[in-house]
Amino acid sequence: MQGGGVSGFHNAPVTRAIVLASGLLSVVFSVNRRARALGLSYQDIIKNFRVWRIFASLFAFQSTPELMVGLYLLYYFRVFERQMGSNKYSVFSLFAIAVSLPLEILSLVLLKDTNYITALASGPYGLIFASFIPFFLDIPITSRFRIFGVNFSDKSFIYLAGLQLLVSSWKRSLIPGICGLIAGSLYRLNVFGIRRRKLPQIVASFFARFFAPPSASSSRPSRSLVGNVPSHTGRTVQNQPSTGFAPVVEPPESSIAMLVSMGFDSNAARQALVRARNDINVATNILLEAQSH
Repeated sequence: MQGGGVSGFHNAPVTRAIVLASGLLSVVFSVNRRARALGLSYQDIIKNFRVWRIFASLFAFQSTPELMVGLYLLYYFRVFERQMGSNKYSVFSLFAIAVSLPLEILSLVLLKDTNYITALASGPYGLIFASFIPFFLDIPITSRFRIFGVNFSDKSFIYLAGLQLLVSSWKRSLIPGICGLIAGSLYRLNVFGIRRRKLPQIVASFFARFFAPPSASSSRPSRSLVGNVPSHTGRTVQNQPSTGFAPVVEPPESSIAMLVSMGFDSNAARQALVRARNDINVATNILLEAQSH
């Protein structure tokens, strides 16, 4: 499955900042052997109010398997930053955290006398599982296949990774995951008109300046695409010397649907795919470049 079309963190500086913060904090606490001490608990949050525990629990994972799966999902979901734009994705991220965190604290308060759970798993569960709502509703299935008689789609592996993270620490990770799903649902319902909100431009400029990949500017394709270009379907489209034009190959509907799911107009997506000889990565770059001008 195409994870947003363009590889790396191109046009996803906010995602890059979150991934870096999560990875570095997880490593730091792991090296100091304090990773297991992370996670929200009623004692630390309500009684002692240790602010550093709240901040650490929002980004640092407690174990290497959770870190690897969590960073993979954060990286994959960069498609939504490209779809929304970095400004609105920042609002989405802050909203997911601002909603899921109080819900997690509320769950600790309600369950403090039941011995059901004493602490929650740490990490950006709220943002990750909030992203599963637009993933379920907006990202189309582009291929289906069977393994040992079981039906799968190209989205199945993302769901399986999410399920693994959701139950990685059982009750401790299940509650933050559910809180994230609630946050994503509320964003989808546009409560308080949140989907129209934007942060000051200086915030977006900060992420673009300090967290945009160095090669972002050089990865844009040339406006003139000539020569042999591999198509999305695996065939090579040859230029015709006699006319100077390449034959027009109708883009597959699955490729158009993928670009539309990223927020592009269907007609623009079709034209970009024609220009890119049905290479969805090149077409995405063309559309992103057009938006930046």
